[in-house]
Amino acid sequence: MSNTYIYILVAAVVSTLIRVLPVTVFRKPIKSRFVRSFLYYVPYVTLAVMTFPAIIDATQNKIAGILALICGTIAAWLNQSLFRVAIICCVVVFVVEFVLI
Repeated sequence: MSNTYIYILVAAVVSTLIRVLPVTVFRKPIKSRFVRSFLYYVPYVTLAVMTFPAIIDATQNKIAGILALICGTIAAWLNQSLFRVAIICCVVVFVVEFVLI
């Protein structure tokens, strides 16, 4: 058996366990306020952990990525739409990379 098949098998088992384990362990509604709030924020934290490094590393210059992250955070804080935040970040990266190159 080659390593590829072992990797696929391990991935399949882990994926299945992630989906089956909560159903078998938590049969009753979760009443703990702490656990419920923890589970509520897990998807947001996971998305943030995957997104923030990618924002900085996706540009040719890390300064452009950091400035875009800062400007996007400020725009989102000011209740701008997701489309506007994305446009602002793209413009910031374009301008900073144009100036620095």
